[in-house]
Amino acid sequence: MATAEKRVVISADPESLTQAVADRFLNRVGTWGADGRTVHVGLAGGGIIGDVLTRLGEHPQVGAVDWSRVHFWWVDERFVPKGSEERNDALARRAFLDRIDVPAGNIHAVAASDETDDAESAAAAYAGELAAFGSEDVAWPEFDICFLGVGSDGHIASLFPDRPEITLTDRAASAVHDSPKPPSDRVTLTRPVINASKRVWMVLVGPDKSAALGLALAGASYHSVPAAGAKGTRRTILFTDEATAAQVPPELIDDQY
Repeated sequence: MATAEKRVVISADPESLTQAVADRFLNRVGTWGADGRTVHVGLAGGGIIGDVLTRLGEHPQVGAVDWSRVHFWWVDERFVPKGSEERNDALARRAFLDRIDVPAGNIHAVAASDETDDAESAAAAYAGELAAFGSEDVAWPEFDICFLGVGSDGHIASLFPDRPEITLTDRAASAVHDSPKPPSDRVTLTRPVINASKRVWMVLVGPDKSAALGLALAGASYHSVPAAGAKGTRRTILFTDEATAAQVPPELIDDQY
């Protein structure tokens, strides 16, 4: 039975973790595409997500998936010039998207700083593009899988602790200024879009992420720990490694999945 209750999947180390996530992703997306479904995937930035994408691009089964049925979106983007290595889409293209046979129209990138006036206009345009794939109920696609990295402060996408963006419910995408992490200007999806995802997959490794992992599992306030408020409508999985989970109380770990 599907459940949105958080589950933890622990791998021995970061290498086996990224391989396990890549294997699971290709299995799921391949199966759905073979059934004739249109699939929507939310991608994130960050080091560990980049490692997962690299695994996907190099995976021996990557060519077996019908990528024409898969649409890729970003949960956040740095508002810098197109082609900048700081952009999340640059990492995803280099590591994964440029290696697969996916139509250009299935890759939905946020406008860059040299393509539009400001982060507000980029966010509004992205909200409009999301709405084109929405339904009567919601003005955005329900991601079949939404990847999220988790910062040591518990942030997800560009939703940072105790900032106004984490509270927004009246729009799909928002500009972010004076970001606690550079670059200063960004565009992020809001919580309603993330939490409309059928499956949220948070991927986090490193001793600096142990506290965020524990707080996310313990049900901390999403205002102060945004990762605690991320949830899919069917599945919510936190993928981590043994070292990161070592300091989390055993009663918060449920690795039977």
